[in-house]
Amino acid sequence: MTNPTTQHTWTGRDDGPGPEHRRWHHAVNTAQAGTVQKGAAGIAVLGFRSDEGVRRNKGRVGAVDGPSSIRSALAPMAAPAELLVHDLGDTSVVDADLEDGQERLGAAVRQALDAGHLPVVLGGGHETAFGTYTGLRASQVADGRRIGIINLDAHFDLRAEATPSSGTPFRQVAEAERALGHQFSYTVVGISQPGNTGALFQTARELGVTYLLDEECTESRTEQVRQFTQDFIDSVDVVYLTIDLDVLPAYVAPGVSAPASYGVPLSVVLEVCRQLGRSPKLAVVDVVELNPRFDIDSRTARTAARLIHTIATERSGHRHT
Repeated sequence: MTNPTTQHTWTGRDDGPGPEHRRWHHAVNTAQAGTVQKGAAGIAVLGFRSDEGVRRNKGRVGAVDGPSSIRSALAPMAAPAELLVHDLGDTSVVDADLEDGQERLGAAVRQALDAGHLPVVLGGGHETAFGTYTGLRASQVADGRRIGIINLDAHFDLRAEATPSSGTPFRQVAEAERALGHQFSYTVVGISQPGNTGALFQTARELGVTYLLDEECTESRTEQVRQFTQDFIDSVDVVYLTIDLDVLPAYVAPGVSAPASYGVPLSVVLEVCRQLGRSPKLAVVDVVELNPRFDIDSRTARTAARLIHTIATERSGHRHT
């Protein structure tokens, strides 16, 4: 099958020439659809237009429109002079063929990594993650190295089901890593105890998954969360950060398939993003489960954009003005 892609038109306020007026839409260098942008290394934005994993998981569909919504929220944000963004377009799931879409997303992620960029994948449901992982594992960056996955999420997404969905990606990753002879290194920050069955907690234990409950991720425990994250970073060679927006409280992120009744404070999630943005081990990021149909005043999209902005500015070494 061909690789169907779509391109987003980045627009926004323009206050005049000069780096002091620069915004994200000024920093974007749009690539020809389906190709890796040539030039200096930067942030490579890739969208994954998919509702299929959420549909299979019996969730609220609508995440297919997440990539466009996040780009629109990113466009007007202030951008440091060092920030270079390559928009590589969207890969779309066609005819409910999720597996084909994940394969094509993986190829796009691999190309971006091998070109020296930091891929930032905009989902789509959390089925996005298996495509992101396959691209990372196939890349030169991860060749022979131990991949560590840090998931900011209310859910383990470790279900063992015959049909892959948004609830199965990290079980799929565990099986793929084992088949390749690699150790499965996976940690989750923000687990909701009521949102995960006893069987899922047992699966996590059997697979050696470490995690923090949402109740352990309060603002007063930010330093403990930071140390937990750093210990994991130190234990692996390459880091893949995946952010499921339902890790945040529903009043911060209402536009998701499964809004959180408790959630991890935005300030804590931002601190983890700053920490990962500064780490030279960070290789790839995805942000998933934004459902614009249920968003309120673009609140969730703007939060997603803020997290990506934080990672990108830390990556570029721009801490403040």
